[in-house]
Amino acid sequence: MNVLDKISNKLIVSCQALEDEPLHSSFIMGKMALAAYEGGAAGIRANTVRDIQAIKKEVDLPIIGIVKKDFPGSNVYITPTLQEVDALYHEGVDIIALDATKQERPNGQSFQEFFSELKERYPNQLFMADVSTLEEGKIAEQAGVDIVAPTLAGYTPYSKGTVPLQIAEELVRNLTIPVIAEGNFDTPEKAKSALQSGVHAVVVGSAITRPQIITRKFAAALEETNLYGKVR
Repeated sequence: MNVLDKISNKLIVSCQALEDEPLHSSFIMGKMALAAYEGGAAGIRANTVRDIQAIKKEVDLPIIGIVKKDFPGSNVYITPTLQEVDALYHEGVDIIALDATKQERPNGQSFQEFFSELKERYPNQLFMADVSTLEEGKIAEQAGVDIVAPTLAGYTPYSKGTVPLQIAEELVRNLTIPVIAEGNFDTPEKAKSALQSGVHAVVVGSAITRPQIITRKFAAALEETNLYGKVR
């Protein structure tokens, strides 16, 4: 069974914690992936080679690998340059995800120029394009990516206010390659709706693996309830 078959119609859990977050630790991300596996996850999305190595010690699941890195003068931070792709490839991740928006990359290249180099260098690697619009998804498919996801819908300046589920539905209708739903699918109902729309799989991150965000939602809901006197 190939990687895409293994995750078909299944849940992928994004296990990430950045440097300024309480759970920032490769050991913790490994255990988070194990908890996700025990809960029924069929795949993991992870950031950095170090975290991926820790996760591999805990679970034997397909991994979507990324490396987040900021570069001055560029808004592209998800696997932005060849250096990050090289690291993920040599670690042996199943799928490499990267920013495929129309924003200028750190070296001044367009996504098409950058990806042309990647396909020539790694012709057998599966690549997933994180996009913010339908147009970017179409361009990514034409460039030769294997999977498209609306991960960045609402996060680029020109996609503010867009709904990831709607972009996912548009991508499904207009592309021939698999679409993975990712980007604020933060309830079981949203995940189910995405799957019913025809996506290949659904990625859920913060709603499962970032307790500070989960806690904040509960606290805000209770505060709002008390504020308006609905509960005494």
